[in-house]
Amino acid sequence: MTRFALDSMEPTPWKNGGGTTREVALWPPDAGLDDFAWRISIADIAADGPFSAFAGIDRQIVLLDGAGVQLRAADGSFDHRLDAVGEPFAFSGDVAVDATLIAGATRDFNVMARRGVCRANVHAMRHGFSFNSGEDAVALFVLRGAWRDPGASQMEPLLANEGVWYPTGVTAAFHALAPLEDDSLCLCITLETETDQ
Repeated sequence: MTRFALDSMEPTPWKNGGGTTREVALWPPDAGLDDFAWRISIADIAADGPFSAFAGIDRQIVLLDGAGVQLRAADGSFDHRLDAVGEPFAFSGDVAVDATLIAGATRDFNVMARRGVCRANVHAMRHGFSFNSGEDAVALFVLRGAWRDPGASQMEPLLANEGVWYPTGVTAAFHALAPLEDDSLCLCITLETETDQ
């Protein structure tokens, strides 16, 4: 288990100056941008501009904070208004994307999975949930509320902008704690290894 907090991760500026990225996790750990199986990051978008294309990568993005961003694929395959906090949007990384801020800077959660190697599923959880990761990885990131695994008595609750990721072979359950459970929100990301049929 690896616990992380947004404030403890150093942001890396984009080459085009339009924002920064904090890398949450990457697999394999020594992989680069050309050979990772999956990558999780948090980005702050400060200005309109392009997203880089990632050939062979399936992407999912979730608005964390701000009014949102309009995402337009350069090839016209989609034109999506990302303006609802906690709602994942999936798209292909094969094409370049133009991003236009709706009303000021935004913060987004990003998941990338290499097609044919890994499949990522991103779910917004508002109530208690459990999972058995088997041989797959699982990551959690809290947007609102306080979340705890009742079976891990030594683990402090996860609060907003905190998360944890498990590599393989983990069974766990998380529940939102009172009095915030009615407004709690946690992202649950499963990263499933794909094998040849």
